[in-house]
Amino acid sequence: MQSRELLKNQAYIDGKWVNAASGSTLAVLNPATGEQVGEVPDLNAAEANAAVEAAHRAFSHWKKTTAKERCTLLKRWYELIMANQEELAQLLTAEQGKPLAEARGEVGYGASFAEWFGEEAKRTYGDHIPSPSPSSRLVTILQPVGVVAAITPWNFPVAMITRKIAPALAAGCTVVLKPAEDTPLCALALAELAEQAGFPAGVINIVTTADPVAVGDTLTSHPLVNKVSFTGSTPVGKHILHQAADTVKKVSMELGGNAPFIIFDDADLDAAIKGVLISKYRNAGQTCVCTNRIYVQRSVQEAFVERFRAAVAELRVGEGAADTTDVGPLINLKAVERVEAVVGQALEEGAELLHGGERHPAGELFFQPTLLGNVNEQMAIAQQELFGPISTLFVFDTEDEVIERANDTPFGLAAYFYSRDIGRCWRVAEGLEYGMVGINEGIISNEVSPFGGVKESGIGREGSRHGIDDYLEIKYLCMGGI
Repeated sequence: MQSRELLKNQAYIDGKWVNAASGSTLAVLNPATGEQVGEVPDLNAAEANAAVEAAHRAFSHWKKTTAKERCTLLKRWYELIMANQEELAQLLTAEQGKPLAEARGEVGYGASFAEWFGEEAKRTYGDHIPSPSPSSRLVTILQPVGVVAAITPWNFPVAMITRKIAPALAAGCTVVLKPAEDTPLCALALAELAEQAGFPAGVINIVTTADPVAVGDTLTSHPLVNKVSFTGSTPVGKHILHQAADTVKKVSMELGGNAPFIIFDDADLDAAIKGVLISKYRNAGQTCVCTNRIYVQRSVQEAFVERFRAAVAELRVGEGAADTTDVGPLINLKAVERVEAVVGQALEEGAELLHGGERHPAGELFFQPTLLGNVNEQMAIAQQELFGPISTLFVFDTEDEVIERANDTPFGLAAYFYSRDIGRCWRVAEGLEYGMVGINEGIISNEVSPFGGVKESGIGREGSRHGIDDYLEIKYLCMGGI
């Protein structure tokens, strides 16, 4: 980073940069090198409680601001994020590990939510309802839900934050954010830019901690928190749902996935290979929407596997800051050990190793881009979210068969398929039980489209015009005596 203005070493509560009362800190390490990037306060549950109280106080005046005022501040935040895109991207790569080109793209993607929801703030319309009585008038208005607790993951430490904070602020809510303990620095940098944009004290609060369970439980069960927005694993999401139930909070859940990627015999194989490469190996496979299971129709299996294996072999592994890197490190040693174990178990169960399969000599947290063939649904690897640079190949014969097999999972976040038959495109898209479907596309996320899943992959949608809905309450007004 050319400037250290955005590299903060304090949490942000009630408009103040603060240390932990205990003085304890959490070191943030570069996963590619092991070097310390910075350190942040290790706040406890009591300090998380203070952040909620600050957000509650700020809500009393923030909710009264006009939509235009909130729009103006969000657009200033967007402009500041984009003005600091390179600095933020370097910080993101340093603490998360993804290639710098991907980090730049994430910062731009993250900024887009501030711009989009700034505009949507002015479009939170109510309704006039035709009354059954001539002496009454019926209308609805939309009002902010209140204090929002947002809990975000480490794999997209900019975009997952703005995708939650921006609609909350646009609606008139205040926010307490707990970023992942592996990647808190981007969250603090965004808070610095929000302060520069002019957001009042207490509207945005960032709680950093090495104890995510205690702090998370405080936020998700706090009586002053009216909504919880969480992105992460399905087991943790289920726990948060239990925590939020006692006070009947509104919840948004963007949880795990097990995305199928289907290549039909009429697909453009060159396009399909390009699509599956970027879907699978982006961020070293550490995305909730990345491809987990690749289904190839039998008649094109041999041609696809030969070309796909060659493409995987050409991927360049290394430190994210290097311009030549395609695949960076995994986030920590636990992630590497898990990927290693998953591959080992698959091989024991009969999978065929077509490429990779081992740690990479680039460093302790690097794993080779891996390709496994001869995989079936009875193997453990087919039933879980991989979160690593592993591709698994399945063979299918018919359209109905592959739809049934693709749907045979408790998850339903994203799915992909390639075909040039327009009828098949409609049939398969409608038949797949997923919240998002990419048709001849490997990257489907943007700020204008609804992001979210079905089944155990989540509740609600983020982004798009629907993304502000869960931060608003509908109030019905019945006016009599007219």
